[in-house]
Amino acid sequence: MLMLTVLSCLCSSLLLLLLSVSGGKLPEAEVEIEVLHKPFLCRRKSKYGDILLVHHDGYFENGTMFHSSRNEGDKQAMWFTLGIKEAIKGWDKGLQDMCAGEKRKLIVPPALAYGKEGKGKIPPESTLTFIVDVLEIRNGPRSHESFQEMDLNDDWKLSKHEVREYLKKEFERHGYPPNDTLHENMVADIFAKEDKNKDGVISSREFTYRHDEL
Repeated sequence: MLMLTVLSCLCSSLLLLLLSVSGGKLPEAEVEIEVLHKPFLCRRKSKYGDILLVHHDGYFENGTMFHSSRNEGDKQAMWFTLGIKEAIKGWDKGLQDMCAGEKRKLIVPPALAYGKEGKGKIPPESTLTFIVDVLEIRNGPRSHESFQEMDLNDDWKLSKHEVREYLKKEFERHGYPPNDTLHENMVADIFAKEDKNKDGVISSREFTYRHDEL
């Protein structure tokens, strides 16, 4: 048994050495996805840049629930933008290509959740399970389809005011009250990523959305 343990350690060390010498990378952590319910009709599927309205329950590995959006706080579903790190990486990976009305179970490893540090009631190195219901999907402020609608003065540049007004209009259009804090956070994130020359506006060229940069 001792010999097997030593050999296992040696093999692991050798693999790490070979990877570092060859410039290779260890496999990235993945999210386990199980579709619990999918609607018969699906008009569109979620993609990076979309705004999703979700209800979710979170569980530790032992099955203990640590959060439920239906039972805690204001008991309201949560809006967030997919793919810009508003939520954990496991959500950005695991909630792509979903339909409105779809429910998924995500098993998220620590590297795609809260890692070595943990957060709040989440201990370090926690593997987490989420049951997520996607209630609604909207074009986000970073989608190509929205650029012309956001560009109020047709100058092919977006100001913070234009992006903020677009968000307010979208929320009102669907019967939801504006959320100034969420809007400001989203605007700040968009400009941090897209305003490459930091001139305070986003040109049509800068607006180009690249998935591999997230």
